[in-house]
Amino acid sequence: MTARTPRPSVPRAELIADAALDLLAERGMRGLTHRAVDERAGLPQGSTSNHARTRQALLEAAVRRLAEREAQVLMPAEMPSPQGGTEDLLDALSLALHRYLTRHRRLLVCRYELALEATRRPELRAFYDRTGAAFREPLVALMAGAGSAEPERHALSLVAWCEGLMFSCAVGSYHASVPAREELRKGFAELVGGMLGPWDPAASVRRSTGGGGPLPPRIGP
Repeated sequence: MTARTPRPSVPRAELIADAALDLLAERGMRGLTHRAVDERAGLPQGSTSNHARTRQALLEAAVRRLAEREAQVLMPAEMPSPQGGTEDLLDALSLALHRYLTRHRRLLVCRYELALEATRRPELRAFYDRTGAAFREPLVALMAGAGSAEPERHALSLVAWCEGLMFSCAVGSYHASVPAREELRKGFAELVGGMLGPWDPAASVRRSTGGGGPLPPRIGP
């Protein structure tokens, strides 16, 4: 494994966290040590220990950086406007998932390594869950805005579908045959359409301006 050449403009904390993710993807949890991170990041020995003194602190740094890099892949800012309707929503969801599956599969391996470790470390479990809430909560809000009567349950169904697909395509039996973006779009259409039914823009406007006070902006079907 080649040492990373330090990037002068990148904060040391980021170099360390990225090196930790590289190690998780290449060697698994057993290969993640302070010394190995120093070597991978191209930093003097002891640099990682100075930044993250314990293994717990190093794992938390990896979880935090994983969330940052996943946000760059999934790009919440690419989500359509509330008036975009079904087509724009399906385009955005399928684009984000296809990009993750085809160009960032190593991040998925890191996610599974950290998720499994969190089942054995209650303190990491709490940290992992707090970080993950940054992705779950907007999805719940999106489903509520789409008119879901049970946004928590529908968000869980959507997450479970995506997680199952990502696992199968990253490390499971479909690792060699990632679906095309159009296939993913059809899957999202079936799932979201089955949960919420057809989107009625006129009904959305009536709900958002009529009796009972305004509802959250409607996104999707």
